[in-house]
Amino acid sequence: MDPLVRQWREDTPGCANQIHFNNAGSGLMPRAVLDAIVGHLNREANLGGYESADDADGAVAEAYAHLAKVLGAQPRNVALVENSTVAFFQALSAFDFQRGDVIVTTRNDYISNQLAYLSLVQRHGVEVRRAADLASGGADPQSVRELLRDARVRLLAVTWVPTNSGLMQPVAALGEAAEAAGVPYLVDGCQAVGQIPVDVAKLRCDFFSGTARKFLRGPRGTGFLYVSDRALKRGDFPLYIDMRGADWVSADNFAPAPDARRFENWEFAYSLVLGLGEAARYALEVGVERGGRRARDLAAMLRGKLRELPGIRVLDRGNELAAIVTLEVTGWDATELSKLLRARGINSSASLRAYAVIDMDEKRAASALRLSPHYYNTEEEIERVVETLRAVTAGGQAAS
Repeated sequence: MDPLVRQWREDTPGCANQIHFNNAGSGLMPRAVLDAIVGHLNREANLGGYESADDADGAVAEAYAHLAKVLGAQPRNVALVENSTVAFFQALSAFDFQRGDVIVTTRNDYISNQLAYLSLVQRHGVEVRRAADLASGGADPQSVRELLRDARVRLLAVTWVPTNSGLMQPVAALGEAAEAAGVPYLVDGCQAVGQIPVDVAKLRCDFFSGTARKFLRGPRGTGFLYVSDRALKRGDFPLYIDMRGADWVSADNFAPAPDARRFENWEFAYSLVLGLGEAARYALEVGVERGGRRARDLAAMLRGKLRELPGIRVLDRGNELAAIVTLEVTGWDATELSKLLRARGINSSASLRAYAVIDMDEKRAASALRLSPHYYNTEEEIERVVETLRAVTAGGQAAS
């Protein structure tokens, strides 16, 4: 085994317990992340929550700095919130949508984002327009450019890597189109951060949302939002701004914080913030380019082997694919298949039609098994997964 891979596995207690191919759901935390979280919880238990927060000022500042470096940003442009969906919604709420306004998005945006757009349709009369896809998969940049020509377009919102497939959307090209059209640009990078190098300046985005728990390998229950200087200068702030995000300066007036903190909430899970910071530090140490390339290479290897098995249909489409492999197994519901794999020591997840109605209907799939390796996984683990699925498709018992 490669010495680096061995070290990554030694740093990850969970690697000893199972084959973890559910990093698109929640990656295994390195021991250093766990230590940061538990250490702060112990301080809260012994010293008090507020006092421990005061004592952690320096470590919290480092967490912002590490995360900002992962994003190619500055700490002043980073807001920490409860999860990626909260981050996305905080950004979405900064726009005062009126009847007839248009949101341009894709056919593969994340379910919670799609639901939010539809809520805006019902509540405010907003119109949602989805760009056409390329024949190979993924949003067609020319279709986006054409949609952005309408003066009523208020926002372009795109999910970089959808939850239900390995598709990687051309977010940099779409950012160029948004900038040329003068339309604000919101990117959901939930599945991208930690497996794909991020440079928010190159994306030309106004907002970028993400989470700690997936490929960044941080704890559940914390997310973040990048807010560009352009958005801050525009005066963007969330609809429901609280005492962390603004000062109450007179009975009828408030002043938003000068930086991205205006998108934060006052109540912080400080232990999770420190875990997020440690996860970002660890990702920088590994190298997102190096780790992400290995993860995507392992996923490509897995796809190739699965395509050779009878009864399996690999569902991923796109010119570039992420470290998420989705497949349909004849005669199996993905939820039940995921449970079977779990009983065999293999973690996976199921993606259902309701999670991605447009894409799943086009693929004529009711559910999909999702396998998402990371850089700490091994080629031997891929072989074990393939052999287990081979036994399933052969109608026998899975390998033990």
